[in-house]
Amino acid sequence: MCRPLCWTYASGVLAVLAARTDDTNPLSGLVVADRPEPDVPEGWRLVRVKAAALNHHDLWSLRGVGLRSDELPRILGMDAAGVDEDGNPVVVHAVIADPDAGRGDEVNDPRRSLLSERYDGTFAEHLVVPARNLLPKPDALDDVEAACLPTAWLTAYRMLLRSGARPGDTILVQGAGGGVSTAAIVLAGAMGFRVWVATRDAERGRRAANLGADAVFDRGERLPERVDAVLDSVGAATWGHSLRAVRPGGTVVVCGATSGDPSPVELNRIFYQQIRIVGVTMGSRDELAGLLAFCAARNIRPVIDRVLPLHQAIEGFAALEAGDVFGKIVFTIP
Repeated sequence: MCRPLCWTYASGVLAVLAARTDDTNPLSGLVVADRPEPDVPEGWRLVRVKAAALNHHDLWSLRGVGLRSDELPRILGMDAAGVDEDGNPVVVHAVIADPDAGRGDEVNDPRRSLLSERYDGTFAEHLVVPARNLLPKPDALDDVEAACLPTAWLTAYRMLLRSGARPGDTILVQGAGGGVSTAAIVLAGAMGFRVWVATRDAERGRRAANLGADAVFDRGERLPERVDAVLDSVGAATWGHSLRAVRPGGTVVVCGATSGDPSPVELNRIFYQQIRIVGVTMGSRDELAGLLAFCAARNIRPVIDRVLPLHQAIEGFAALEAGDVFGKIVFTIP
């Protein structure tokens, strides 16, 4: 049964879709078009989206990762801030899952899904999500800022929480321009860690220093000393450096492999140095609540590359695919 709607709508909503997938030319399947109003199942809520942030996951979807041809077209997007049916400002948690099936952590639910996989995503004027996936938006954050937090920033936050590092320890962040890496630099500094960054781009390194990085190194460069933890979202291009950079008994936290899977994995180094490898995907609803509160209390603001109206989403996708980004790209809806 569907919930009765309390707003008056036109015949459809503007949305950004994956109409088809193509591994070599992902943007060829990207379409901006009107879609029918969504139904609202029992226990779900309708959200009027005001801002939604772009992630690499959206590009991977256009390449066919996590999306089958019989599930298309699919509205893309995982991050959003907006207003619920009662007029409350909300932030959307993108993980659709059962905490009980994940032993208290919905991210560990074997059947978990992210918005835009089995369910339509956030790049639309209206969105439906389970009621538990809505969190109050802090007054200290505007919609554009809040929309940046549920994926890249939440992932960086969970990585830091699971790194085993303590205030005063040194953390190496691999990369300096993406949503996760910029979030990690800002959050790690606010948590009291010494933050080092490795990047192949001198300009991004300069901007990372402006964000608060204590030292910036070339990718693969020998460091002055080994670090307590490494945050790696790059994969093959940085894996060997991450293992060489961390101290014996330290931790390498991995949240992605944008450059591919590493080969070799270097198991000999891992067991001999007793390096702890921790995988992280997104974060729980409770962790998102903690991140929102932390950012509001510490006056932390996400790093935003550009803000575009939703109907110009293709421009944002093209910039992300080209790597011409420092921070988050956000789409807004009047």
